Amino acid sequence: MSVLIDADLSDWLPGDDPLRTKLHNEVHARPSQRIRLPALIIYVVVINEGITRERECQHLRRLPGQQTLMLEQLQNNFLRLRLQGYTLRWERHSEFTRYSLVQHLPEVAQLGATDPELLSYLALPRGWLAEIPGRTFAAVEVALVPADLNRPDELLVQARKWFGGNPVVASLIGRETHSLAITDFMLRPSGFERMLVIMPADSSETRAGRVSQRLLEIETYRLMALRGLPVAKRLIPELTGVEQQLAEITAQLENKAASDQELLDTLTALAARVERATVEHGYRFAATQAYNKLVMQRIAELREKAIPGTQTIGEFMQRRLSPAIATVEATAQRMNYLSARVARASALLRTRVDILAEMQNQQLLEKLTRGQELQLRLQSTVEGLSIAAISYYVVSLLLYVSKAGAAAGLPIHPELVTGALIPVVLWAVWRTTRRIHDKFFKPH
Repeated sequence: MSVLIDADLSDWLPGDDPLRTKLHNEVHARPSQRIRLPALIIYVVVINEGITRERECQHLRRLPGQQTLMLEQLQNNFLRLRLQGYTLRWERHSEFTRYSLVQHLPEVAQLGATDPELLSYLALPRGWLAEIPGRTFAAVEVALVPADLNRPDELLVQARKWFGGNPVVASLIGRETHSLAITDFMLRPSGFERMLVIMPADSSETRAGRVSQRLLEIETYRLMALRGLPVAKRLIPELTGVEQQLAEITAQLENKAASDQELLDTLTALAARVERATVEHGYRFAATQAYNKLVMQRIAELREKAIPGTQTIGEFMQRRLSPAIATVEATAQRMNYLSARVARASALLRTRVDILAEMQNQQLLEKLTRGQELQLRLQSTVEGLSIAAISYYVVSLLLYVSKAGAAAGLPIHPELVTGALIPVVLWAVWRTTRRIHDKFFKPH
């Protein structure tokens, strides 16, 4: 039996959809790093609004040996640069760009040190981090150190010393406990947070990369989810004012305390305010829900176990993040509810206006009907007068004709002949008028 190797797929499949290759490779777009212990990760996230890839590419070219970096290399929104003694990852997302530096952790900063200083050991060129284009949104120092996990309580004591005595949260990670993650979620004067990950010395580089990536994504998505909270707090007074105004409008609508046109104008302005708020902030609220789901997913992937007496990362997030997310969701629902209420009030007012318009139309039709009746009566009167006038002129003509005949010697008496013809003339004029009337006014 023959086996085809590297066969041309065009011989076996229809032509590819234009998006097939791009979407297929999306799953490989941001592979986890391979990290060898002990390691130091410097992680910086910047908001990239108004920042182009060109600017970011120019900044990356300032790294040693990257002067020939091409913009095309950034088109997939991911780039990994292997430099002398460290690795740098660049990742661009819809709202932010993140930079991850991975290098060896100096001996003086490993487990057992007291609040070690880390930034002076960076392998990056001096000032390169500070000049990253964009506004800093998250910055984390992560130390990955080797140690035996059999005594987590003792490790936690050393970890508290590493964090300078700050209260910490800690989680044993993995179904079979392959890591211990510790953080204090506090910003230091340098602008960085800190995380400490303790793993057995024989941990694989892939596992170290996955664990650090999940922890950093949790912190990134947590902060991105919270971007909706200031917006929600700013909107709450405005929505309260809209609710009060809507209640007043509803009361006026019920009591007929204002004209319909005035109420309609007020409702239109109110609807415009609510719709403007929905358009301006709807995306932010939807993004908050999406980022929160990602946070919960990443926490679930950690498979945390608690150390007695210490909060886990998931518990900390649940208690501190959930109220903020609930506030954002409630504000979003409140906006939608207000929009629906304004629409219902507008519909009610339109119904009342339509009913009033129908009543006015009915009154107008009644006036028109009465006018037509009067017109018909007037027309009948005019027709009667017309018959009399026409008959008078016809009889007068007949009288002149009779007199002319008598003057010509005919044996007739003009007045008698004319008097005898008056009924005939009246009937003929009346009959002719009725025929004309029937022709124009009776339906065919």
